[in-house]
Amino acid sequence: MTGAITPGMVCAHHHLYSALARGMPAPPRTPQTFAEILELVWWRLDVALDLESIRWSAMLGALEALEAGTTCIIDHHESPNAIEGSLDVIAEACAEVGVRVDCAYGVTDRHGPEGAKAGLAENERFLRGGGRGRVGVHAAFTCTDETLEAVAGLGADIGCGVHIHVAEGVDDVAAGARLEGLATDDWLIVHAVHLDRDLPGTIAHNPRSNMNNGVGYARPFDRPNRVVLGTDGIGADMLDEFRVAYVRHREEDRTASPDTAWSWLSNSYELFPEALGDEVVWNYRSADPWHLAFTTNVHPDKITIDGDVVFDDGKPTRVDADEIRAKAVEQAARLHNKLET
Repeated sequence: MTGAITPGMVCAHHHLYSALARGMPAPPRTPQTFAEILELVWWRLDVALDLESIRWSAMLGALEALEAGTTCIIDHHESPNAIEGSLDVIAEACAEVGVRVDCAYGVTDRHGPEGAKAGLAENERFLRGGGRGRVGVHAAFTCTDETLEAVAGLGADIGCGVHIHVAEGVDDVAAGARLEGLATDDWLIVHAVHLDRDLPGTIAHNPRSNMNNGVGYARPFDRPNRVVLGTDGIGADMLDEFRVAYVRHREEDRTASPDTAWSWLSNSYELFPEALGDEVVWNYRSADPWHLAFTTNVHPDKITIDGDVVFDDGKPTRVDADEIRAKAVEQAARLHNKLET
């Protein structure tokens, strides 16, 4: 029996650099709050990145996306000690695998005003040079008002919008007030768990990450915004994220159906319409949300992007999956050694 055929999946918020984080050394102490998770885990990791580790994390992340039927990724990147050229490295790695990517560098004042300027410059260099993406911001609580205004201005000038974490944790609860006069309809607002007002833009809901970080439930169904699904760096298996989004919604409301979470998945085509022209042949007979919400181990047999077969018989056609994984293991070991020392 022929499997179901759908367009490619879209991951509306990813951190490809996190692909090498698995197995990283434990933090110096167990984080007790979301702020400590950032400080003791992710902010230790991003400062250790260099262009070589960025390349192989993107290669591995793109490969795993393809293996899950995801053909388009909206990525958000930070590497404070390897800013210039980092977005090119990510875009080129994804193109090599055959996956489309929308890039953003997360501007922040965590490393001083010069660090913020360098992040802004990397966004501008990449976008004005023809790269696909948005102007990235880490989060309002790590940026000055001047930096937020500069980011919003650049996004408006280029016409690409802004990709920003908003009120993910209580530390950023003031984000709504600070962004109210800056946000526009083309902004990609990530998380919005503790957002105290409505802002224009699309909300990227990341249910698995929010639960993992213990920050609370975003209740995306209560927002007037278009809602899309992301993974926040925990892979790019969007069918899996859809299932998590559904059961989290169901836990909140027993009358909820898979159709709502599926609509969040489908809304991503408005951000990455090219995915609608991609074709994924699945190993399962139905693409009905009521089937997929309760069926695991659904994966692609064949993927066609722009008329080219990029995945067939369980393998990518443009790259050697074993080589990518071997190189990623090497780079992960090097990265983890930096964290230990």
